[in-house]
Amino acid sequence: MKHFILVIFSLITIISFSQPTSGNGASNQDLQLNTITSALPFLAITPDSRAGAMGDAGSALSASSFSLYWNTSMLNFASEKSEISVSYTPWLRQLTNDIHLSYVSGYYNFNGRHSVGGSLRFFSLGEITFTDIQGEVIRDDKPSEFEFVAGYAFRTSPRTSVGLNGKFAYSNLTGGLPVAGVTTKPGIAGAADLSFTFLDDDSRIGNLKGEYTFATTINNIGNKIKYTDVGSASPGDFLPMNLKIGNAYKAKFDKYNVLTVSFDIQKLLVPTPALYEEINGETVLLSGKSNNVGVISGMLQSFYDAPGVVARDDAGDPIQNADGSYEVVNGSKFKEELTEINLALGLEYWYNNILAIRAGFFYENKNKGDRQYFNLGAGFKYNRFGVDISYLAALKRANPLANTIRFSLRMILGRNTDGKNSQSSVKGES
Repeated sequence: MKHFILVIFSLITIISFSQPTSGNGASNQDLQLNTITSALPFLAITPDSRAGAMGDAGSALSASSFSLYWNTSMLNFASEKSEISVSYTPWLRQLTNDIHLSYVSGYYNFNGRHSVGGSLRFFSLGEITFTDIQGEVIRDDKPSEFEFVAGYAFRTSPRTSVGLNGKFAYSNLTGGLPVAGVTTKPGIAGAADLSFTFLDDDSRIGNLKGEYTFATTINNIGNKIKYTDVGSASPGDFLPMNLKIGNAYKAKFDKYNVLTVSFDIQKLLVPTPALYEEINGETVLLSGKSNNVGVISGMLQSFYDAPGVVARDDAGDPIQNADGSYEVVNGSKFKEELTEINLALGLEYWYNNILAIRAGFFYENKNKGDRQYFNLGAGFKYNRFGVDISYLAALKRANPLANTIRFSLRMILGRNTDGKNSQSSVKGES
């Protein structure tokens, strides 16, 4: 029961601060649309049908070969010695039919104390026709991106583990063709993931025995991306660096029935766009901070750089302070920072470790992208093989993610015979 103090506190805090403020402060409705963008967004697409059916709440889920994407430190608690998986996701089917994400990953566990793994992700943007400024066809091309990951996990105690991933990503969006007269080049990035897991497989809620997991990860810490050499002083684009804090509780009702509840808090560690405006023919920074900073500075800055709402007079002009800065509505910066937190909640029910039914919900504030959707899915496991499928049901009809389907296939290569990978075996782990 004590493990749920953190979960309950997090929920109460987020719900409390997400309510509209009164008085002179800014409400959620006052905040302007200010979406945070990054390079290589394909790195943030979930390849896992299991977590994809649970609202993308995958940071604290039990280990599998997809843990290389979610939380590498979880591999030391895997119930199997080694596993390999493949997945396929048709992407943006509401817009086109030839964009897709393919993914393959695997791991090997050494006596529950050390684990290694690797994955390869390939993202095809389909066929694109490039034209010149007159609209004449230059050629057809198929832009693509890929990422290779090598991971290592070390068990620091019976209940804790840390993980590290090294990554190489390659993004070729133009095929080397000039764009608007500017020579382009592929974007190349090196990055890292850091992860930590605490797992208590003897946790109880009353008389109900279960397994509690707390996990935190920071993903895609890497260099900025540029697709051209023009404007060498330009800041470039950040990778989709992301902080995830996950909690999961796996309740074992009996030998046939197991229910997992998973909850993730996620925040993009990328600077928020500052608010600029043309005043007397000059572009003026009204509020916020420049994103022309280094990677680590940008990660730290992302926690306090939201511009909020600029105060304006009756004529609609920004109000300038005596020191030359511009007045910001009280509390609006903090309010906007809170809107950058995404929430993910998932449920998974296993019957006899054979059949799984899953559901989840993902929430992103309307001013930061407005991704809000339900997920459904199922899984089937027999002997060494497992098949998972998920379906995304968007809350808005025009959402390009609507009707996204993911397919995954997992195969166990080696089984544990000594039971050392976990503190105790809880039937129902997938």
